[in-house]
Amino acid sequence: MAGSTDFQIDPRDLIAGLGRGLAIIEAFNGSERLTPTEAAARTGIPRTAARRYLESLCHFKYAQTDGKYYWLAPRILRIGQSYLGTARLPRLVRPFIQRLSMTTGEAVNVCVLDDHEVLYIARSASPRMVPIGYQAGDRVPAHAVTPGYVLLSALSRPALEKWAAAHDFAGYPDSAPVDAAQLIEAVRSAHTLGYWVVAGLLDPGLGGVAVPLVDHRGMTVAALSMTLQVSNWPQQRIIDTLVPALRDTAQLLNASIS
Repeated sequence: MAGSTDFQIDPRDLIAGLGRGLAIIEAFNGSERLTPTEAAARTGIPRTAARRYLESLCHFKYAQTDGKYYWLAPRILRIGQSYLGTARLPRLVRPFIQRLSMTTGEAVNVCVLDDHEVLYIARSASPRMVPIGYQAGDRVPAHAVTPGYVLLSALSRPALEKWAAAHDFAGYPDSAPVDAAQLIEAVRSAHTLGYWVVAGLLDPGLGGVAVPLVDHRGMTVAALSMTLQVSNWPQQRIIDTLVPALRDTAQLLNASIS
């Protein structure tokens, strides 16, 4: 389902310029506008080459410029929306999560791990007048949201330690792990339990619950999760009510994931 994560290409077939162009696009993460110098610093690409990539993006209408700063144009959304609209996993899960949402009264998400971020790839239509949580296409540092722990729990101990050592824990509430040791301890607990429940990572009034989705090989490919108001869902009620409901839906989905 998720595809191979260790794909190797013959060096003769590699188009390095494509990779550098994509790196320039990713350099805008967290920044509305960049100069060529800033883009070069973020990507390691020489400034002159960074400027040429930025100007090429403008030529193809994926970026705009005022002559000094560059910023992404709306057309760039075609790239990400192509995945959300055509990839099999987001399409496969939609009827399942919508049904679970109707029975629980809560919005349901499906997320995947993309390097050091959790990417939300599907979300049920919210039964609430005011929806809470994240929408499809949103990205959040993995240590700051509940599904991150379920997704990371699939890693081997050496892989998890390597991931945690390279992760940036800054900029989030005190209730989130602040270093690699705290995160590893929490992730190993999630691995033992087979689910994760936590409150107050991003907001004192919100909590979350997540379970893994696995393919036919038993490999975790995504997380099924909910963001909840803790006033309505004490932790024990989540464990008694929502964890079984999520697991039932996950079991149905697991049979379809390949």
